[in-house]
Amino acid sequence: MERAKLDLWVGVFVALGFAALLGLAMKVGNLSASNIGDTYTVSAYFDNVGSLKPRAPVKSAGVVVGRVESIGFDDEKKEAIVTLHLDMRYHFDTETNASILTSGLLGEQYVGLEAGGEEKMLKNGDKIKLTQGAVVLEKLISQFLYSKASDGADNKQDKKADKE
Repeated sequence: MERAKLDLWVGVFVALGFAALLGLAMKVGNLSASNIGDTYTVSAYFDNVGSLKPRAPVKSAGVVVGRVESIGFDDEKKEAIVTLHLDMRYHFDTETNASILTSGLLGEQYVGLEAGGEEKMLKNGDKIKLTQGAVVLEKLISQFLYSKASDGADNKQDKKADKE
């Protein structure tokens, strides 16, 4: 009897462990339920979306106001088009700026919205015109190294000209 009781408790703790791992996996994968109710859809063109994924949060002032619905490529404009579902409780004007930003140590990317000063509000099906694509770390590093290399070459030429 004692052995059966011990086996039962071990089974309960293993089940709780699996449930905790499942919850953590859903949280990391942005698959957990959100409190976003009715939504309206807007889209935005970006020159680079980095590692943005569908279901990524859309935030304004640090508050989740929507989710990324889909990411596609417009063959005519040669840009990525991102479709956003925004909660009906939150209204943004037509001068809203959309940026792809990175948060946290793991580098989760999300869409950040900054409201403009226009009185006319975005509605279902509108496009956000002011956008800023993702910052690619590799590109920044290569630009930095290139500028340092060219500075070094310029300094060598300046020293050579001074000697002559």
